[in-house]
Amino acid sequence: MNKTKRKIFETSMKLFAEKGYDATSIEDITATVGVAKGTLYYHFSSKEEIFNFLIEEGIKLLQNSIDIKTAKHENYIDKIKAIVLIQIKIVAKYEDIITILLSQFWGNEERNKKCQNLVYEYISTIEKIVQEGIEKKEIKQGDSRAIASEIYGLICSTLVYKKREGTEMNILKLYHEYENTVINSLRLK
Repeated sequence: MNKTKRKIFETSMKLFAEKGYDATSIEDITATVGVAKGTLYYHFSSKEEIFNFLIEEGIKLLQNSIDIKTAKHENYIDKIKAIVLIQIKIVAKYEDIITILLSQFWGNEERNKKCQNLVYEYISTIEKIVQEGIEKKEIKQGDSRAIASEIYGLICSTLVYKKREGTEMNILKLYHEYENTVINSLRLK
Protein backbone atom coordinates (compact mmCIF):
# COMPACT_ATOMS: atom_id res chain seq x y z
CA MET A 1 0.00 0.00 0.00
CA ASN A 2 1.51 3.33 -0.98
CA LYS A 3 1.85 6.23 1.45
CA THR A 4 -1.23 8.17 0.29
CA LYS A 5 -3.51 5.13 0.25
CA ARG A 6 -2.28 4.17 3.75
CA LYS A 7 -3.00 7.72 5.00
CA ILE A 8 -6.53 7.58 3.53
CA PHE A 9 -7.01 4.13 5.10
CA GLU A 10 -5.80 5.23 8.56
CA THR A 11 -7.70 8.53 8.51
CA SER A 12 -10.94 6.87 7.38
CA MET A 13 -10.58 4.24 10.07
CA LYS A 14 -10.17 6.91 12.75
CA LEU A 15 -13.08 9.01 11.46
CA PHE A 16 -15.45 6.05 11.02
CA ALA A 17 -14.64 4.91 14.57
CA GLU A 18 -15.04 8.38 16.10
CA LYS A 19 -17.94 9.85 14.11
CA GLY A 20 -19.58 6.75 12.65
CA TYR A 21 -19.83 5.72 9.04
CA ASP A 22 -22.90 7.81 8.18
CA ALA A 23 -21.58 10.99 9.81
CA THR A 24 -18.22 10.78 8.01
CA SER A 25 -18.15 12.38 4.58
CA ILE A 26 -15.64 12.14 1.77
CA GLU A 27 -14.94 15.82 2.47
CA ASP A 28 -14.07 14.96 6.10
CA ILE A 29 -11.63 12.34 4.90
CA THR A 30 -9.97 14.47 2.21
CA ALA A 31 -9.70 17.50 4.54
CA THR A 32 -8.12 15.43 7.32
CA VAL A 33 -5.73 13.63 4.95
CA GLY A 34 -4.96 16.84 3.07
CA VAL A 35 -5.62 15.50 -0.41
CA ALA A 36 -7.98 16.44 -3.21
CA LYS A 37 -11.07 14.36 -3.90
CA GLY A 38 -9.51 13.21 -7.15
CA THR A 39 -6.58 11.74 -5.25
CA LEU A 40 -8.93 9.87 -2.93
CA TYR A 41 -10.97 8.60 -5.87
CA TYR A 42 -7.76 7.43 -7.55
CA HIS A 43 -7.27 5.01 -4.64
CA PHE A 44 -10.90 4.27 -3.69
CA SER A 45 -14.00 4.65 -5.85
CA SER A 46 -16.31 5.50 -2.93
CA LYS A 47 -16.70 5.79 0.83
CA GLU A 48 -18.29 2.33 0.74
CA GLU A 49 -15.17 0.90 -0.92
CA ILE A 50 -13.00 2.45 1.81
CA PHE A 51 -15.28 0.91 4.43
CA ASN A 52 -15.21 -2.53 2.79
CA PHE A 53 -11.43 -2.38 2.52
CA LEU A 54 -11.15 -1.46 6.21
CA ILE A 55 -13.30 -4.27 7.56
CA GLU A 56 -11.91 -6.87 5.16
CA GLU A 57 -8.35 -5.95 6.15
CA GLY A 58 -9.31 -5.99 9.83
CA ILE A 59 -10.84 -9.46 9.70
CA LYS A 60 -7.99 -10.70 7.49
CA LEU A 61 -5.49 -9.48 10.09
CA LEU A 62 -7.37 -11.27 12.85
CA GLN A 63 -7.88 -14.44 10.79
CA ASN A 64 -4.25 -14.64 9.65
CA SER A 65 -3.01 -14.16 13.21
CA ILE A 66 -5.31 -16.93 14.41
CA ASP A 67 -4.25 -19.31 11.64
CA ILE A 68 -0.54 -18.77 12.32
CA LYS A 69 -0.76 -19.02 16.11
CA THR A 70 -3.15 -21.98 16.34
CA ALA A 71 -1.08 -24.00 13.86
CA LYS A 72 1.77 -23.93 16.40
CA HIS A 73 -0.28 -25.82 19.00
CA GLU A 74 -1.37 -29.44 19.11
CA ASN A 75 -3.59 -29.11 22.19
CA TYR A 76 -6.98 -27.50 21.59
CA ILE A 77 -7.07 -25.62 24.89
CA ASP A 78 -3.75 -24.05 23.86
CA LYS A 79 -5.32 -23.12 20.50
CA ILE A 80 -8.19 -21.40 22.34
CA LYS A 81 -5.72 -19.62 24.61
CA ALA A 82 -3.87 -18.36 21.52
CA ILE A 83 -7.13 -17.07 20.02
CA VAL A 84 -8.06 -15.20 23.20
CA LEU A 85 -4.62 -13.60 23.49
CA ILE A 86 -4.65 -12.54 19.83
CA GLN A 87 -8.12 -11.00 20.20
CA ILE A 88 -6.96 -8.96 23.20
CA LYS A 89 -3.87 -7.79 21.31
CA ILE A 90 -5.94 -6.86 18.24
CA VAL A 91 -8.30 -4.76 20.37
CA ALA A 92 -5.33 -3.10 22.09
CA LYS A 93 -3.62 -2.25 18.81
CA TYR A 94 -6.50 -1.89 16.33
CA GLU A 95 -9.38 -0.68 18.47
CA ASP A 96 -10.79 1.47 15.65
CA ILE A 97 -11.26 -1.45 13.26
CA ILE A 98 -13.07 -3.48 15.91
CA THR A 99 -15.20 -0.44 16.83
CA ILE A 100 -16.21 0.01 13.18
CA LEU A 101 -16.97 -3.66 12.69
CA LEU A 102 -19.11 -3.87 15.82
CA SER A 103 -20.88 -0.55 15.19
CA GLN A 104 -21.98 -1.68 11.74
CA PHE A 105 -22.91 -5.24 12.71
CA TRP A 106 -26.59 -4.44 13.39
CA GLY A 107 -29.02 -3.60 10.62
CA ASN A 108 -30.12 -4.78 7.22
CA GLU A 109 -28.12 -2.59 4.87
CA GLU A 110 -25.53 -4.17 2.62
CA ARG A 111 -22.75 -2.80 4.82
CA ASN A 112 -24.32 -4.40 7.92
CA LYS A 113 -24.71 -7.74 6.16
CA LYS A 114 -21.08 -7.63 5.07
CA CYS A 115 -19.97 -7.08 8.67
CA GLN A 116 -22.23 -9.87 9.87
CA ASN A 117 -20.87 -12.29 7.27
CA LEU A 118 -17.26 -11.48 8.12
CA VAL A 119 -17.92 -11.95 11.84
CA TYR A 120 -19.78 -15.22 11.23
CA GLU A 121 -16.92 -16.52 9.09
CA TYR A 122 -14.47 -15.68 11.85
CA ILE A 123 -16.66 -17.31 14.51
CA SER A 124 -16.89 -20.40 12.27
CA THR A 125 -13.09 -20.69 12.42
CA ILE A 126 -13.24 -20.71 16.22
CA GLU A 127 -16.21 -23.10 16.14
CA LYS A 128 -14.23 -25.60 14.06
CA ILE A 129 -11.36 -25.54 16.58
CA VAL A 130 -13.78 -25.97 19.48
CA GLN A 131 -15.57 -28.86 17.75
CA GLU A 132 -12.28 -30.62 17.00
CA GLY A 133 -11.25 -30.14 20.63
CA ILE A 134 -14.52 -31.69 21.79
CA GLU A 135 -14.09 -34.63 19.40
CA LYS A 136 -10.52 -35.18 20.64
CA LYS A 137 -11.83 -35.02 24.22
CA GLU A 138 -9.62 -32.03 25.08
CA ILE A 139 -12.55 -29.65 25.49
CA LYS A 140 -15.63 -30.58 27.47
CA GLN A 141 -18.89 -31.31 25.69
CA GLY A 142 -20.96 -28.33 24.70
CA ASP A 143 -22.49 -26.41 21.83
CA SER A 144 -19.43 -25.50 19.75
CA ARG A 145 -21.29 -22.63 18.06
CA ALA A 146 -22.27 -21.09 21.41
CA ILE A 147 -18.75 -21.57 22.80
CA ALA A 148 -17.20 -20.00 19.68
CA SER A 149 -19.59 -17.03 19.95
CA GLU A 150 -18.64 -16.64 23.60
CA ILE A 151 -14.94 -16.62 22.72
CA TYR A 152 -15.58 -14.07 19.96
CA GLY A 153 -17.60 -12.06 22.51
CA LEU A 154 -14.38 -11.50 24.40
CA ILE A 155 -13.51 -8.95 21.71
CA CYS A 156 -16.54 -6.91 22.76
CA SER A 157 -15.74 -7.39 26.44
CA THR A 158 -12.15 -6.33 25.89
CA LEU A 159 -13.22 -3.21 24.03
CA VAL A 160 -15.64 -2.26 26.82
CA TYR A 161 -12.95 -2.98 29.41
CA LYS A 162 -10.40 -0.84 27.55
CA LYS A 163 -12.82 2.08 27.17
CA ARG A 164 -13.85 1.85 30.82
CA GLU A 165 -10.26 1.76 32.07
CA GLY A 166 -9.29 4.75 29.96
CA THR A 167 -5.62 3.87 30.34
CA GLU A 168 -3.11 1.56 28.74
CA MET A 169 -4.53 -1.93 28.94
CA ASN A 170 -2.46 -4.63 30.64
CA ILE A 171 -2.79 -7.34 27.99
CA LEU A 172 -1.36 -10.19 30.05
CA LYS A 173 -3.39 -9.32 33.14
CA LEU A 174 -6.60 -9.32 31.12
CA TYR A 175 -5.58 -12.50 29.31
CA HIS A 176 -4.99 -14.30 32.64
CA GLU A 177 -8.39 -13.11 33.86
CA TYR A 178 -10.07 -14.55 30.76
CA GLU A 179 -8.01 -17.71 31.14
CA ASN A 180 -9.24 -18.15 34.72
CA THR A 181 -12.88 -17.45 33.98
CA VAL A 182 -13.52 -18.56 30.41
CA ILE A 183 -10.80 -20.86 29.13
CA ASN A 184 -10.51 -22.97 32.25
CA SER A 185 -14.26 -23.63 32.10
CA LEU A 186 -13.65 -25.48 28.79
CA ARG A 187 -11.16 -27.94 30.29
CA LEU A 188 -12.20 -31.46 31.02
CA LYS A 189 -12.01 -32.07 34.75
